[in-house]
Amino acid sequence: MSTEDTRLSYAEAVEFVKQGKGAAFAVTPVFDDNEESPEAAEGARVFVLQPDATGGFQLRFVAGPFFSAAYAANETIPAEEIPASIQELRFMPTSCQEEWFTTQVQVLINQLVKAAGVAATQMPDYLNATNKGAAPEVVFPMAFIERKK
Repeated sequence: MSTEDTRLSYAEAVEFVKQGKGAAFAVTPVFDDNEESPEAAEGARVFVLQPDATGGFQLRFVAGPFFSAAYAANETIPAEEIPASIQELRFMPTSCQEEWFTTQVQVLINQLVKAAGVAATQMPDYLNATNKGAAPEVVFPMAFIERKK
C-alpha cells in the first residue's frame, strides 16, 4: 500500500469516473460544537463520485455519526445538481460496491480507503474487528421494557 498523496481535483476525479476507471471519494469530519473535546469528530460526510447508468457520473452523499447504522443522509445526486462547494474537495481514486452504503459510516470509509490501496496506518481496521455480543444463554429481562396497560 502506498503513502503517496494520490488525491485528485474534482475535475480529475470526474474524468477518472467518466473513463470507467472506478469511483473517487472525499471525506470531511463532523464535529460537535458543544463537545468538551472539540478535536474529536463525532461523524463524517462521505462524497463518492461514481458512474451513473448513462455513462456519466453522479455523487453519492452519505453523512452520519460514527458507530451507528442510521445515516443522517444517504442520497444520490445527479451531476447537474452537485453543489459548487463539492468542487473544492480533493478526491481519492477507489472502487466501491453498492452494499457498502448500508454499513456504518466508519466501515464505509474503511472500505473505500482499503479499495484505494492507500496505507492508512492510523485508521483502525473496522472490517475485521471482533464483534462482541451476549452468550446464547443470556436473556433480556422483560421487566426493563415498559408495556402499555
